[in-house]
Amino acid sequence: MKRLLLLTIALVGFTFYSHAQSPIGVGAKQLNAGFGFSNWGVPVYAGLDFGVHPDITIGPQVSFRSHSETYYDGTRNRKWNHNLFTIGFNGNYHFDRLLELPSEWNVYAGLTLGYFIWSSPSEYTGTRSSTLNLYAQVGGRYYFSDRFGVCLEFGGGYVSGGRFGISYKF
Repeated sequence: MKRLLLLTIALVGFTFYSHAQSPIGVGAKQLNAGFGFSNWGVPVYAGLDFGVHPDITIGPQVSFRSHSETYYDGTRNRKWNHNLFTIGFNGNYHFDRLLELPSEWNVYAGLTLGYFIWSSPSEYTGTRSSTLNLYAQVGGRYYFSDRFGVCLEFGGGYVSGGRFGISYKF
């Protein structure tokens, strides 16, 4: 318990004394990775952002999640296991300059075009099929230093939830 308290105090202290910049800037890159929450399992994701304008980033992303559904077929419970792999490309507008936010904060919104690849058992009779989809996201980051931050994002479409993770500028 003492270690947790000391770690929390150190983290809060580090936050107040750190200096950060956001968004990433023209020509800079940022790696994002973490976990999500959705109606279809817990996604694991990773992506890159490339600064193409002082307020705009674009970049690829991938995610993977597994989902199980159980149903009663009249005689017994059956379970279907599905996998969903997503390859996408996003673009975000960062509102930091417009809202005059402190440099530690980054708030953005944008669109992602993604191809969703479903993998289901061959005997599955449901409607899970691979498809191309466009969805919107809104999110924010808090940078603890010039390079590291935490992020939280909410989105629609096949994500139907959100994600949280870390961001690393390089």
